[in-house]
Amino acid sequence: MKQGWAALTRGAKRIDWSATGQRMKAAGKRPESGDNRQGDASSGGVLLGNPLKSVGMKLFIVFFVSIVTFVAVVGGISYIKSRDVLKSKVSEASLEAIVQAGQKLDFLYNSLENLSLQIMLDKDLQGQLNDLNRITKGSYEYLELTRKLGDKLNVYLYADKNIKAIHLLRPNGEYINVSGASMTGDNFGDKDWFKRITDASGKAVWLESQQKGYSQTMSSPGFAIGRSLRDTTSNNINAVLVMEVATDVLGKQVDGISFGDGSSIRVLTANNMNVYTSKAEDIAKKSAIELSKDSLAEDSGSVTTNGQQVVFYKSPVSSWYLVGAMPVASLTSSATVIAQMTIIMALVATVVAIVIGYFVAGMIRRPINRLRDLMDQGARGNLQVRADFTRKDEIGQLGNSFDVMMEQITSLVLTTQQSAAQVMETAAELTNASRTTATSAKEIAVATEEISVGASGLANESERGNELTQQIGERMKNVIQANLEMGSSASDVQSSSELGTKYMSELIQKTNDAETTIRAMVEKVDKLKESTRSIRKILDVLNNVSKQTNILSLNATIEAARAGAAGKGFMVVADEIRKLADQSRQSIGVVGEITETIQREIDETVTVLSNAYPIFQQQITSVKEADTIFARVREHMGGFILQLSNVSDSISELDQSQIILSEAMSNVSAVAQQSLATSEQVSSLSQEQLNISEGLVRLVERLENLSNSLKDSLTRFRI
Repeated sequence: MKQGWAALTRGAKRIDWSATGQRMKAAGKRPESGDNRQGDASSGGVLLGNPLKSVGMKLFIVFFVSIVTFVAVVGGISYIKSRDVLKSKVSEASLEAIVQAGQKLDFLYNSLENLSLQIMLDKDLQGQLNDLNRITKGSYEYLELTRKLGDKLNVYLYADKNIKAIHLLRPNGEYINVSGASMTGDNFGDKDWFKRITDASGKAVWLESQQKGYSQTMSSPGFAIGRSLRDTTSNNINAVLVMEVATDVLGKQVDGISFGDGSSIRVLTANNMNVYTSKAEDIAKKSAIELSKDSLAEDSGSVTTNGQQVVFYKSPVSSWYLVGAMPVASLTSSATVIAQMTIIMALVATVVAIVIGYFVAGMIRRPINRLRDLMDQGARGNLQVRADFTRKDEIGQLGNSFDVMMEQITSLVLTTQQSAAQVMETAAELTNASRTTATSAKEIAVATEEISVGASGLANESERGNELTQQIGERMKNVIQANLEMGSSASDVQSSSELGTKYMSELIQKTNDAETTIRAMVEKVDKLKESTRSIRKILDVLNNVSKQTNILSLNATIEAARAGAAGKGFMVVADEIRKLADQSRQSIGVVGEITETIQREIDETVTVLSNAYPIFQQQITSVKEADTIFARVREHMGGFILQLSNVSDSISELDQSQIILSEAMSNVSAVAQQSLATSEQVSSLSQEQLNISEGLVRLVERLENLSNSLKDSLTRFRI
């Protein structure tokens, strides 16, 4: 029931009416001048500001658009189909006419081509041409022969009145004047049309029109047919035949053909050049109506190009195209009647659609407007309105559903009014109880807060004492560790002192031995010095002996020289003795230098030993003094170790006392923390109870306000 009433309240809030009866909101949009519904509350009538938004107008538009569109589409399709049919039929008829005209032209083309073939096969003419090529130009025989050729060609010229002139040219393009007609120019070998004729191997070549013909002497445009006249025995070209024909001949063949206003008939070459057209000035020019490459590949057909329907026929004789062109608009002019009838039917359908749409829209608009007015009154609070529709269609069912809905809403409002009264009574009692509970919760919260503050201070102090006790314990451990390290260091120092004393004794003994050794070395060096002096004296004697030997060798050499040949052997011996004396002198010099070096080093050694001896004396004295100092250190370290032992005992006792104090402070801190946690929990529960109580008071006040609002809202409904 509460959910239904909330939904009804939300729905009522979305519809707000001013004093003038304006509807402010319908779907969350602001009211606008074009979207307001105004009416009289007493009469219940409501006018729609924008008619296009009504269901009736929408149905009217649907009927109107549907009928008019159907008529327009059917008329348009009929017009397009009829236009296409007319266009197709006219094209077929035009094509048939152009084919028949083209076949007439083929008969003309065949007669001209047969005449050229007859001239080519004329044996007398061939013989005269052979004779002409052998005779000297300008001679009497040449003139006589050209006269005969002229007479021969005049026979053919008079036989067909369509031919305006017949010309003969030599194989090199030089003109042969054989009749009264002549061509402007003496040589045509460089002309394109001449090359085409000579390259055709005796076949007929159709030459497109020129304004004054190929002789440039015709008064009207003309075309030509050419052949190369060949000798039947040697197949050599004797001459080139050119027959000129006026284009009027073609016009006579197609004058009876007409495709309507704006149509035209013309004969075109494969490159879309005008061979014939009704306008003489356009002959031998590019045609304004051109056939595409695809069309040129066909023998006949019909195409649409540039807004014109073009039918064409290709001659199998000349390969020229007979083309007829007519505007497409002229072909479909008869279809405009259908278009006019379509417009008239569309206007009639428009009137019918307006009548039917207005009638259908009225059938639906009136009951819907009435139902809308009833719903507006119900939105204002009048629950007594009923539709009472007697119709059996969907609108009647909608009215019956509206009546059932209003009855259920009336029942819901009655039930809600009773429930609202009970809710207001319960809310008043709940308000008093909530306020009393909130007051008690505030007092409990204040007392709990004071307890929590005291417990917090005690916990902080106990925590601080516990931290100080732990710091003292850490420092005591550091002192004990340092004391142990000092004892160990003192023991090490004492051991090192004893070891040093022992080493000093050994050092003194070794120093005395070193002194004795140095003294003995000094005596030995002195004796060695005396020995080197003796060696020096011996070397002086050996040096003198060497000098005497050298002098004796020189004297022996002189005496051997005096003796002549008998003294040669003695001279050799004397010379060897002199060399031996020189080697001895050099060796004695080297030994003398070595001896001098030894003497000098011995003197230096004696000097060094003499200087080192006093130093050894001082070292012995210093070692003895160090030994005395080590002895004193050993005595002092013994006393220091004894004192350290006493201090270690005292520190151990102090550490035991600190451990007991630390355990006591830990217990105090744990109790304080537990008390603080308990007080904070109680404070939190008290605060939560206070918040709940205050929230309960606010909810009760809100419930009371909602009850009053519900009561005010229910007073708007008339049951």
